[in-house]
Amino acid sequence: MSTPWWLKPCQSVDPQQTAAAVARQQQLTKPAGSLGQLEALAVQLAGLQGRLKPRADALWIAIFAGDHGVVAEGVSAYPQAVTGQMLHNFVSGGAAISVLARQLGAQLDVVDLGTVTPMLDLAGVRHLQLGAGTANFAHGPAMSDSQGLKALQAGRDSVLRAREVNSELFIGGEMGIGNTASASAVASALLGCPASHLTGPGTGLDAAGVSHKARVIDRALAFHEGYLDDPLQTLFRLGGFEIAALVGAYVACAQEGVVALVDGFICTVAAMVAVRLNPECRQWMIFSHQGAEQGHRHVLESLQAQPLLDLGLRLGEGSGAALAVPLIRLACDLHGQMATFAEAAVADRPA
Repeated sequence: MSTPWWLKPCQSVDPQQTAAAVARQQQLTKPAGSLGQLEALAVQLAGLQGRLKPRADALWIAIFAGDHGVVAEGVSAYPQAVTGQMLHNFVSGGAAISVLARQLGAQLDVVDLGTVTPMLDLAGVRHLQLGAGTANFAHGPAMSDSQGLKALQAGRDSVLRAREVNSELFIGGEMGIGNTASASAVASALLGCPASHLTGPGTGLDAAGVSHKARVIDRALAFHEGYLDDPLQTLFRLGGFEIAALVGAYVACAQEGVVALVDGFICTVAAMVAVRLNPECRQWMIFSHQGAEQGHRHVLESLQAQPLLDLGLRLGEGSGAALAVPLIRLACDLHGQMATFAEAAVADRPA
């Protein structure tokens, strides 16, 4: 039997360009290390892109959308109709990520994996119709293996489209009422901790609503207990179509040599699943921000990730990642355009 695509090797980091970038940072007209995390970011990108002076100009933003059956348990402050309505908002230009994509000159790829809105047919949206949302994971698997594999492939397909146009940075975003419950369930299963440690308000639940959501998740974890040693089955039983697509996208980014800029809580949970499936993909990830969702910090720590920003965000859509793009571009510009001590005829610190 052939190896599943998500288990195949990832692209390797270029050690020569990494070393050259480190050396260049030591020669620039500044005290060594004075630009902090921006220096490490430029060096990381140089090694990943295989060039001394990395770039982050060509940007691809994929928004994956899907509805969640667990909303029937009362875990969201918003109705499921919002998912389909937001798909229209994305392509008509009114959503936060639409504004950010325009400002950043990014290509926006909107993928509907399966919503409860009937007969949705929007220009500019790829409608894959894997189902009318996932099933309610409180009572059974969220999706079948067949649906889950198609969702993984949808993420990969978006990366392949990004690769065709030579994108240098890939942002995956998500939309799906109820998806913080799914992400919290997946994270709780993979980290082996009670749902209360990772469950937050999502779109705006009060304290009682958050406690109820955590109890729903804990019951589901007990229901699916026999399957949760396998990260793929954990994803299929507790996750969402859009979360599975993000998992596929992150693995494919590493296999295709495209840097992945990871957004908030839901995307970081998908990144954690991707790393559990294929550990090599971790080195291709940059983590954009730490969001306001309670569980985000724990998931970042499990990945030993140091996010670039902390702005108290909890919007999703890839918005936090998009906000980090100017910082990444500036890190590249500083690395590539600053003069060295020799070029500027500035005295370096004595050896």
